[in-house]
Amino acid sequence: MSGDQATPGNDDYGKKTFRRSRSHFADRITADGRDGWPVEAGRYRLVVSRACPWASRALVSRRLLGLEDALSLAVADPIQDDRSWRFTLDPDGRDPVLGIRHLSEAYDRRETGYPGGVSVPAIVDVPSGALVTNDYQQITLDLATEWTELHRPGAPDLYPRALREEIDEVMAGVYEDVNNGVYRAGFATGQEEYETACAGVFRRLEELTPRLERQRYLVGDTITEADIRLFTTLVRFDAVYHGHFKCNRWKLTENPVLWGYVRDLFQTPGFGDTVDFDHIKRHYYQVHTGINPTGIVPLGPDLTGWLTPHHRQELGGRPFGDGTPPGPVRADEEVPVRGRP
Repeated sequence: MSGDQATPGNDDYGKKTFRRSRSHFADRITADGRDGWPVEAGRYRLVVSRACPWASRALVSRRLLGLEDALSLAVADPIQDDRSWRFTLDPDGRDPVLGIRHLSEAYDRRETGYPGGVSVPAIVDVPSGALVTNDYQQITLDLATEWTELHRPGAPDLYPRALREEIDEVMAGVYEDVNNGVYRAGFATGQEEYETACAGVFRRLEELTPRLERQRYLVGDTITEADIRLFTTLVRFDAVYHGHFKCNRWKLTENPVLWGYVRDLFQTPGFGDTVDFDHIKRHYYQVHTGINPTGIVPLGPDLTGWLTPHHRQELGGRPFGDGTPPGPVRADEEVPVRGRP
């Protein structure tokens, strides 16, 4: 599956070998519109779940780049029904812009009878109501490089050309062993499969630790796409991956370097203010009934540590490079108190 998706087979998690499929709808929204989808303010709607790490990449990028007015936002309920992502958080259970109850309706308008899963993030063409793309790997790269005319003044360069080769290399390893590795461990169907995936998660995290001990960010001295992709997994680590996915060799809070790194990002405007721990915990523990059949959501962990001093600024670095932080979160996009530390 691509991104985070749910189907009537949620009970199958942990019973069938897990494989993440490539995105089926990989059209790109570009400045020159070469795929038929030109960048255009107000034309598209980004559909996310705040529970999903793949969708959270787009939430962070959109806010850092100041695309809130250009690319509207739909937030799905973290708990799906048999038609997957639904808009039950909105009045009358319909997205107020697209007028649909389920994201699957936008998929159907793009391809009737599409046999695959319904995943987020997804970008929908508002005039037609049809899905444009669910390519979670490409969406944020295009927001950073193709949507530049609509970026806010002072927006950071999240994918600087001079560093792209190194960023790509770092992201490839993080994807294989961390972003996707926690899922391969959590949905493993046998002991050997689980142990291989879990070992890979911690091997990669231990390789990243000395790198982040000597520098504030993964590549260069500013925040890049690589940091966004690692952050969205790390911010969920102790809350769900440590227990629910059995990635429990150690907690993130027990690694001073990584715990400081992720707190630094969490406290940076554009990162922590997009995170909803309530949505995260309820989604994983209540939706993945194959590995948590009771649907019980744990009370912990304590979230107050996310706001404690991290001292990462002592390593130097300039979070936004020559740019500036994003402004306050829009009132209609604030995370409810129940989901905040």
